[in-house]
Amino acid sequence: MSESRTTADFWFDPLCPWAWMTSRWMLEVEKVRPVDVRWKVMSLAVLNEDKLDELPERYRELLATAWGPVRVVIAAKELHGDEYVGKLYTALGTRFHNNGEAATRETVVAALEDVGLPAALADYADQDVYDTQLRASHKEGIDKVGQDVGTPVIAVPGADGDEVAFFGPVVTPTPRGEAAARLWDGTLLVASTPGFYEIKRTRTAAPSFE
Repeated sequence: MSESRTTADFWFDPLCPWAWMTSRWMLEVEKVRPVDVRWKVMSLAVLNEDKLDELPERYRELLATAWGPVRVVIAAKELHGDEYVGKLYTALGTRFHNNGEAATRETVVAALEDVGLPAALADYADQDVYDTQLRASHKEGIDKVGQDVGTPVIAVPGADGDEVAFFGPVVTPTPRGEAAARLWDGTLLVASTPGFYEIKRTRTAAPSFE
């Protein structure tokens, strides 16, 4: 009898390179553990909209471009279905992070075409039509882990059936094969421990987009 599969909810912002690394790890986890990823959006722009004055200028410049891509993803979800969220994320992330393409309308249109979606969806980058849905999805994820984290957020049923939610893990390069499985098992182990909150060390390497 095949092992029953578990759904892991994964909240991402398309512009975050570290979330991108973690998302590629989750695709590896799907291959080596009975896990299916359900992709959901959160927004760095929403997360930081009340503290822009406290942020470095470089990060404020990033956030100024952050609304567009995530708005396009939520529009694709609302108009074409949940199955396009992960597909479009992969197309956008590959162009943004692996290929180094800027978060312009042209790049977004190309990503939409990559997954067979109409180019007109790019118009939603500058519209707040689905911001209510975007904020609701963001809130669903961030409420599970608190305001002092970022993207990604992962939520999954633990061994006892209770939900386990956490930010991260932050990792580079993307673990593959059995290394991906070990990181998944270990992450669930520590995140499921009552009272456990944080393991952290200084990042000494930039994201490696293999």
